[in-house]
Parts: sequence; C-alpha cells; structure tokens
Amino acid sequence: MALRSLRYAAVYEVDNKFRHMTADGQISADLAIAGGGLVGLSLGVALARAGLDVVVMDGEDPARMRDAAFDGRVCSIAYGSKRVLDGIGVWDLMAPEAEPILEIRVTDQNAPLFLHYDHREVGDHPLGWIVENRVTRIALLEAAAACPTLHHLAPVSVLDFTPEGERISAGLADGRRVSARLAVAADGRRSRLRQAAGINTLEWSYDQAGIVCTVRHERPHRGIAQERFLAAGPFAILPMTENRASIVWTEQTSDAAHLMAMADDAFLAELEARFGDYLGALEVAGPRFSYPLALTHSNRYAGERLALAGDAAHAIHPLAGQGFNLGVRDVAVLAELIVDRARLGLDIGAPDLLAHYERWRRFDTMSLIAVTDGLNRLFSNDIAPLRVARDLGLAAVNRTPRLKRLFMRHAMGSVGELPRLARGEPL
Repeated sequence: MALRSLRYAAVYEVDNKFRHMTADGQISADLAIAGGGLVGLSLGVALARAGLDVVVMDGEDPARMRDAAFDGRVCSIAYGSKRVLDGIGVWDLMAPEAEPILEIRVTDQNAPLFLHYDHREVGDHPLGWIVENRVTRIALLEAAAACPTLHHLAPVSVLDFTPEGERISAGLADGRRVSARLAVAADGRRSRLRQAAGINTLEWSYDQAGIVCTVRHERPHRGIAQERFLAAGPFAILPMTENRASIVWTEQTSDAAHLMAMADDAFLAELEARFGDYLGALEVAGPRFSYPLALTHSNRYAGERLALAGDAAHAIHPLAGQGFNLGVRDVAVLAELIVDRARLGLDIGAPDLLAHYERWRRFDTMSLIAVTDGLNRLFSNDIAPLRVARDLGLAAVNRTPRLKRLFMRHAMGSVGELPRLARGEPL
C-alpha cells in the first residue's frame, strides 16, 4: 500500500524555535510530555493547537517513519476517538487509509447463538475504524510539524522528572533539561517516570499471549469485524483496507510460542482452522509477532506536577480493542482541563486539576478493566455450564434492542461524562 510522503520537517532539534531558553540551555515550556507515541503526540498536538508551548520528548527517531514497512500493528479507533482526532486536526490525514467497521459479530466457539452489532442501529456513521499504527503516527507527525508551539525532541531519553516549586524539570540523557509547569508521562506500560514518581501499579499476567498478523483474503469483508471466543482466548478478525484483515489471536503462552515457531505453511493451516473459509483463500501478508498479555493499572494517575496518560496509567487485555481508545479519552480530558485552566491564567499543574483528571478518568478505566478482564475469564475456557450460560447471555443481549444499543454506544465511546472533543466540540 502506498503511503503519502512524510512532510515532517526536522523541527525536533531546532532549539531556536523555543520561546524561552535560559542561558545554560535549559528549555522552558508550559507542558513537557515524555513519550512520542500515539498518545503523547495526540496530547501534544491538542495543546499546541490551543496555543500552549509544548515539548514532546520522543525516544524514537521520527525520520525512520519515511521508509517504515507495515509491521502488522493496527489500532481500533472508536467513533468517540475519531471525534477527538478530528478535533485536533489529525483525522483527515488518516481517513484515506482507515477502514470503517460497519458490523461486529460476537460468537462463542461453534454455538449457534451470537451477538450482532450493526452501525445502522445507532446512526449513519461507522461503529469505528481500523487503521495501521504507522498511518496514525505519520498523521500525528504531520500535524505536529504544523504546530509552531509544539517542539518535538527526538530521539532523546528522559531520565527523570524533578518537581521544583511551581515547575517541574525533566532531565535528558544528553545533559539538557526541560522545565515546564506540568509534565505528562506517556512513556508506556513500563513507564520509567511513573516508577520514579513512586506510583505503584496493580499487575497480573493472564498466562496468555497475543499473536498478531495480517491476512489477505479472496472475498471482500464488507466492513464486518468478528470477535470469536475460543477455549484458549478470543480470536479477532478486524477489517482493513485492500481485502486485508488484522488478526489478534489469543493463546496460552506455551501454545503461542509453539505457533510462532511453526513454518509459514503450518502456521497458515492453524490460522485457517480458526478463521474459516467465509472469505475464501487466505495468505499471511507481512510479519507475525507475539507479546505477553497482562493487566497494568496505576494506583494513582497523578503525582506532584505529573499526570499519567495512556499505557503509563493503564494497559488492559486487547479484547474489544479498547486500549488506544482509553488513551485517547485521557488526552481529551487532560487537554480540556489544561486549556480551560490556562485560559483563566491559572496554574495548569495545580493539585486540584490533577485530582479532577484522576476522578474523571478512573471510573471509565475501571469499568473497562472489569469488562475486559471478566469477559476474558468467562469465555477463555470450555466448561459446559459456563458455555451454556454465556451463550444464552449473548442471545439475550442480541434480542434486547435497548440493551444492545447501550453496549454499542459504550464500545463507540459515546456514553458517560464525555469531554468536549469526544462530543465533537472544539476545545
């Protein structure tokens, strides 16, 4: 698939673009973000477009994206997340390579009962979209390059954050320091900055691994996503552009290692046994990779002049594909609180703002953790009484229109106390 050229200027190391720099070379900004992934860059773009001085400190070299091949990673972007990305000027850069999800079919092994979501039951827009991670990242880099007050330092390593009265200072591996009124750790599941702030986490392993790959199929998928619950774990088929589908395949850890070690033909045969032949002949298109599945949830989402966002705050089971959407909602809430405070000339790193952010995000996150963890435990077995109960449950939801529409809106990120961006309103 041809990607448009990356119009990403090398602004990330042009120090004279900063409005404020001390004589000793310390960079001064309103906000410092550790992590230049999808969540960190989204927050940086949102705040810079609102006029704040933002520094994003990225451990990866963005220039590598020009020639990056598809690595198999995709995001499921819910309708509410699309609104956020649209509101920060990113969605139009992604849309040509986003595949809409028009229907979702949920089945339990070979049971005849099922749950079927159709976008026409809740509106005239898709339930969500599947987008390659590299497409989203390139779009964010282009949007970042268009923001004169967003300064992207890359590649750099952030060693620490040190509160200094009404500011917080980030130390970089190259000896420079970045001073800001508020810092955000968006540096992933194993966040170094979360650990340095002394914020503990609740963690457990599922003794499962996710196998991810992309297949090309003979017949069109018609925008239908499948979530099949098998005894070892969920097997998701997510529609992509160009008659492709992304596979997110959960297996017990030992079995996943065996599958990953198989020759290509043997691996395809195992995949076909789970996929079926409803889309015709299959071929694996691109690499396959595997990663351990675990839950990580921070006890707090904030420290002194520090907020956690994305996987640094919560990393959940990939069932239902809601991980990135949780991070996008972190971005929308945090951006709204910061921008509203900045417009009043108040302290954007004050404890009450951080407490508000934590209260707002915790219920949504805990609810989704409970749902994904509970469903994985309920369905990842072959116990006959449980199988009967869960199949009847799927059928009951499918035959209760009001309840089904509620579940659909939850999956779309369209219920609850939504921030302005998620409602389709400007910051």
